[in-house]
Amino acid sequence: MRAARLMSLVLLLQGRGGMTAAELAAELEVSERTVHRDVLALSGAGVPVYADRGRGGGYRLLEGYRTRLTGLDRAEAEALFLSGVPGALREMGLQEVAATARLKAAAALSPGLRDAPATAAQRFHLDAPGWFAGDVPPPAVLTRLARAVWNDRVVTAVYKDRPRTLEPYGLILKAGAWYLAARSGTRFLIFRVDRFGDLDVRDDVFSRDPGFDLAAFWAEQSAAFTRTLLRAEITLRLTARGVRLLRHVADPAALPDALASLRPDGTVRLGVESMEVAYAQVLGFGPEAEVLAPPELRATVAEAAARMAALYEPPQR
Repeated sequence: MRAARLMSLVLLLQGRGGMTAAELAAELEVSERTVHRDVLALSGAGVPVYADRGRGGGYRLLEGYRTRLTGLDRAEAEALFLSGVPGALREMGLQEVAATARLKAAAALSPGLRDAPATAAQRFHLDAPGWFAGDVPPPAVLTRLARAVWNDRVVTAVYKDRPRTLEPYGLILKAGAWYLAARSGTRFLIFRVDRFGDLDVRDDVFSRDPGFDLAAFWAEQSAAFTRTLLRAEITLRLTARGVRLLRHVADPAALPDALASLRPDGTVRLGVESMEVAYAQVLGFGPEAEVLAPPELRATVAEAAARMAALYEPPQR
C-alpha cells in the first residue's frame, strides 16, 4: 500500500511541477505528517525530491528528472477506459487502479498538455446512475463478479434460488442497476446482479468467443425486453402536429412499428404497455390525436376531454 502511495506522490510531482504538503495530503487522502515521512523515504531511496521554501513553496522534483514508472500495466490500462464512470469503478473495486493509471497517463504528457485531463473533466461528465436512486449500496457480489469478468474466470452462483455455472463475459450499468452478460451452456443470457445469492469464482479460465460484442448484445437484449412490455395496441388519427409529437409521446420501443404503420391520413397503430399507459400517452397529444380504437379508450379520453373543457369554460357573467 505504501509503495503505491509513494509512486503516486512521485507521479503527482512529476505531472504538476510542485505541490504543497497540504495539497499532496488531500490528493493522497493521508495526513501532512505522512506526506513528510513519504518524502523523506523517497529522498533516502534516491529520488531527487526537495522542499521549496517560502511563499508558493512546496515539494518539487529536481528539474529534468523523469520517473520510469509511467508504463501502464494491463489492469491499469483496462481501468483507464472506465475512468469516466467513477461510481462504477468504486462499486467494482477498481478505483485505486484507475487513479494510478490516470496519474501515469498524466505524467507521460508533455508539460503543455498536462491540464488536458482537468480541462476535459470540467466540460464532459457521464452520470450513469438514474435519478432518485438514493444511496442504494452496490450488490454484495459485484466486486467478485467484476474480478471474474476481468480475468475470464468461471463462476458458480445461485440466481433466483437456482444454482448455475456461468462464464461471465461483461457487466452493464443501466440507470443505476448492474447486469451481467454471461454464457450458460451454449446460450448468452442477461442476469440482474442484485438477484444473485451465493457466488464463487473458480480457478477455471474460460475461452471467450471472439465474435461476441457486449454493446451489440446488450442493445439487442434490451430492445427485445422492452418489446415484450408492449402487450396492447391502439389506433389513433393524428394531425400533422400530432405526427411530429409521436416521437416524443410514444414509447421508444414502439416507435419504429408505429412509424411503419403511419398512413397518409394520419392513422397510426401504436403499441402500448397497458390501457392506463395508453391513456396518459394520448393525453400527451392533446387535441392533435383522436382515438379510433379500442372503443373503451376512446370513451375514457372523451370523458377526460369533457372534464378538461369544463375546467377551462369561461365564467358566466
